Amino acid sequence: MFKDNCTEVTEFILMGLTDRAELQPVLFVVFLLIYLTTVFGNGCMILLIRADSKLQTPMYFFLSHLSFVDLCYATTVTPQMLVNLLSERKTIFFLGWFIQFNFFISLEITGSYVLTVMAHDRYMAICKPLLYGSKMSRGVCVSLVAAPYIYGFANGLAQTILMLRLSFCGPKEINHFYCADPPLIVLACSDTYVKETAMLIVAGSNLTCSLTIIFVSYIFIFRAILGIRSAEGRRKAFSTCGSHLTAVFVSYGTRFCLYVRPPSLTSVEQGKIIAVFAVFVSPLLNPFIYSLRNKDVKIVIKKVIQDKLFVNSVHI
Repeated sequence: MFKDNCTEVTEFILMGLTDRAELQPVLFVVFLLIYLTTVFGNGCMILLIRADSKLQTPMYFFLSHLSFVDLCYATTVTPQMLVNLLSERKTIFFLGWFIQFNFFISLEITGSYVLTVMAHDRYMAICKPLLYGSKMSRGVCVSLVAAPYIYGFANGLAQTILMLRLSFCGPKEINHFYCADPPLIVLACSDTYVKETAMLIVAGSNLTCSLTIIFVSYIFIFRAILGIRSAEGRRKAFSTCGSHLTAVFVSYGTRFCLYVRPPSLTSVEQGKIIAVFAVFVSPLLNPFIYSLRNKDVKIVIKKVIQDKLFVNSVHI
């Protein structure tokens, strides 16, 4: 029960993945390497797409934004986590909490709908190829990619405001490595019904809605692919969809496990492990999924490497 004479908490302590001191330096090195690889992979993907004329298509335009969202998503959490791994006092103050909480939710929702837009792009390319050029013009692509950002950040701000309405006057140790919904709700000393309900409804509806659009799109896509007469044509069509489907499975699997269940001490502890995959593994894998499975990207990477080696050899 909330007490009138209790002191409002203005800072929180992030307990991290483990309280074992001997593991902190090891975890620091592991997650630093993961983060640097994530920055390098997504950064290179963005630069390659922007620099090469062959990749100036709607599919790669959306992919560059997925890489940008993944890069920002990982950056929202990782630097604070790395600092805490080497600090004795793992404090995050109100402003840091507000920024991290708001951006984390906003970028998570934005990423989901960018994947949804990419499914629509594949649907148009495979099912309506004659209309693809006119229906997926530059203006349309900009509008399609702007909508997830606007909607995602509006949702994030709404969830942050609901969290700010809760009172925190007891323990201030967050059993997590970032400011997440479930562990913060567990710490609240005021009624959390509205916030819990909003979290479940928003997370469930957004994930279900975006995943349903992706699922329906791929029903039409697979039906169109099976109608292609040549085996080479079918293989090429399946290849362009394989990378996107892999990214969808990795991203949505972890997010469903994280949010579509009521917060409890047990779910928070389990959620830390799942969050590692959501925050670190998905942004890390996406650029490699698209580069290793995509012929156009591999050609551009090979060209860049060859040009770089040729320039270096000329200078020598």
